[in-house]
Amino acid sequence: PSSALMTTTTAASRGSVAVTAAATSSVEALREGIAEFYNETSGLWEEIWGDHMHHGFYDPDSSVQLSDSGHREAQIRMIEESLRFAGVTEEEKKIKRVVDVGCGIGGSSRYIASKFGAECIGITLSPVQAKRANDLATAQSLSHKVSFQVADALEQPFEDGIFDLVWSMESGEHMPDKAKFVKELVRVAAPGGRIIIVTWCHRNLSQGEEALQPWEQNLLDRICKTFYLPAWCSTSDYVDLLQSLSLQDIKCADWSENVAPFWPAVIRTALTWKGLVSLLRSGM
Repeated sequence: PSSALMTTTTAASRGSVAVTAAATSSVEALREGIAEFYNETSGLWEEIWGDHMHHGFYDPDSSVQLSDSGHREAQIRMIEESLRFAGVTEEEKKIKRVVDVGCGIGGSSRYIASKFGAECIGITLSPVQAKRANDLATAQSLSHKVSFQVADALEQPFEDGIFDLVWSMESGEHMPDKAKFVKELVRVAAPGGRIIIVTWCHRNLSQGEEALQPWEQNLLDRICKTFYLPAWCSTSDYVDLLQSLSLQDIKCADWSENVAPFWPAVIRTALTWKGLVSLLRSGM
């Protein structure tokens, strides 16, 4: 398969891209933590931000004084920019089957199904997300095209080589075994298919540098604790993994500047009356 790779943010520690057997129990705890995190917060996010649980894409140095609808449009633009980067156009008729790995409440799946007329299957660790995604598909008359289920991205319940588009929108950062994650994405991709990974990465290390600076590590440790993330890896680590599996046409880009305006917007919405009430409902 061809593969298009994008990264959205930089920073974090250089960790192993694989997890050892001795860490199995901690991996299971991570899975449970991720599922519970999204069980508790997905309703809050949807109430304030809508269908799409990922960054918006903005022009660098653009004004961030946008309306709520402007920020939601930026989230749609993230999907469109990802497709454009991977060379997936609306005129292309090859996109028949899609898997949405780490689907949230199914926003990407429903958007892509509507755009291409494709059949989309989404997987998530959160039963709450899967149910909500299926309910929204029914409400939007898309249940004949999209479906969602609880499944692990590292052990996908699909046959080899069946998806024309393998879509991972900001889920790779949750994966404790990056090598197994990428291998699964490649396994389910059809020959000639596209793989799009939009994920949080730390910066590429300079030649001779073995780790990030301590202040970078400390900052990323705080982010990992908050969002149930294992050790991160760099864009170059992902490229190495993809190359090791003999993929073709691998592309990568750093979109840090394009997503930077999103978090100030998230903070501002959290400090509104609606945001504060929603935060109180969802708990600490």
